[in-house]
Amino acid sequence: MSLDVKLFDHTILKADATYGDVEKICKEALNYGFASVCVNQYRTKQVAKILDGSGVKTCTVVGFPLGAMSSDVKAYEAKRAINDGADEIDMVINVGALKDGDYDTVLSDIKAVRNVCTRGKVELKVIIETCLLSDEEKVKACDLAVEAGADFVKTSTGFSTGGATVEDVALMRKAVGAKASVKASGGIRDAACATAMVAAGADRLGTSATVAIIKG
Repeated sequence: MSLDVKLFDHTILKADATYGDVEKICKEALNYGFASVCVNQYRTKQVAKILDGSGVKTCTVVGFPLGAMSSDVKAYEAKRAINDGADEIDMVINVGALKDGDYDTVLSDIKAVRNVCTRGKVELKVIIETCLLSDEEKVKACDLAVEAGADFVKTSTGFSTGGATVEDVALMRKAVGAKASVKASGGIRDAACATAMVAAGADRLGTSATVAIIKG
């Protein structure tokens, strides 16, 4: 299976990423034509300026990496990112609330961000952090994301105890069906792993190793 460059969100989320580091990632994305460049909110304006008019989207993470803050704070962060030029928002759910069985809180949390992501203009990806969840909780998180109007469900932040697995991608694909897309992220380092994720049902891949993967 050949890997389409548009599968990839070229990602740089490390805390010590400099202006030059982010600029390099953007230039690589422009050169290869990746789907997006995914960054922390502080770098949104820089990325949007470099990518402007190219067709490569600006993707910003929200509530990252823990998801353990108030919904209005996440909504404000998303709004600020959109004002700075974000085309896509990758938000982390309230994992603790999900594990408490407090599904109303999880749902309203996602909706708070969905409400500032104008449908058709700004896509919303919901990170459920699969490594912290049972299979039943993963399915429930996917159901809530779909109910809230998310465009994607996403496996992982890459900053917790584990990343994407083929099994989790397949489970999420089955859970959302055609109602949402699936993004695999976290630990995708080579072409074989990337190909396996796509075969399992991933529509998008988030990785900092994108160039190495494309080069094989």
